[in-house]
Amino acid sequence: MTNLDLYAKAEHLLGIEEATEALYDLYRSELEGYEVKTLLDVGCGRGGFMRRMMSDGVACKGVDLSSMMVAECREQGLDAECIDVSEVEGTYDAIVSIFDVLNFLNHDALLAFLDAVAAKLNDNGVFIADINTRYGFSDVAEGSMSNDTDEEFLSVDAVFANDELHTKFTLFEKGAEGCYTKYQDTIVQYFHPLKTFQKLDKLKLIDKQTFSLYDTKDKTLLIFKKK
Repeated sequence: MTNLDLYAKAEHLLGIEEATEALYDLYRSELEGYEVKTLLDVGCGRGGFMRRMMSDGVACKGVDLSSMMVAECREQGLDAECIDVSEVEGTYDAIVSIFDVLNFLNHDALLAFLDAVAAKLNDNGVFIADINTRYGFSDVAEGSMSNDTDEEFLSVDAVFANDELHTKFTLFEKGAEGCYTKYQDTIVQYFHPLKTFQKLDKLKLIDKQTFSLYDTKDKTLLIFKKK
C-alpha cells in the first residue's frame, strides 16, 4: 500500500469534509469567470469536484496517484485514471489541483508538474491550485490528532521543519476475527514561496488570494493562464 492509498483509507477519519466542500465552492466560483467546457482534475480524490462540475454541464476527467481513489471514482461512473498528468491525453479548458496537491511535490517535481499542466491546457486555458502558506504549515498543520470508530483507530503526528511537513499516519483496522491490522507511513509536503510561481516559462500567474480554510491566512489560491 502506498502512502497515498493509506491517506485514502484514513481520510474519512480526518474531519476535513467541511473544508473540502468549502474549497469546492471556491473553485467553482472562480471557474464561473471563464468559459469552461472541459476540465481536468489532477488529484481528483473521490471525484467530488468532478461531480459538481458535471452538474454544470462540464465534461470532466480526473487523475490521481492513489489507486483506491481512482477505483472509487470509477465505481461512480466517473472518467478517472491512476496516471501522472504528463500521461493524460488531450487538452482542456481548465485544470484544477485541489487541497494541497502542489505541496506534495518538491521543487524540481513541482516545476516539471507545472510544465506538464501547461501542455495539457488549451490556448488561453486556466489552471487553479491552492497551496499552504508557511503559517498554514507551522501553526495549523503541525501537531497531533487522533480519531476512532468501533472498527478503526487513527493517529496523525505532523512536524514542520526546514520548510517540510512530515506527517506520520498510523491506522489500526479491525478484522473479521477481532484482530487489528496496523498500517503506517509518512507523507511529506513542501512549502513553496510565491516567487516560485511568478517566473514560470509556460504559465503566467494572473491572480493570488490568501484565504482562511482552517485559520487566518493558512492558504493561498493561485490562478494561472497558459502563456
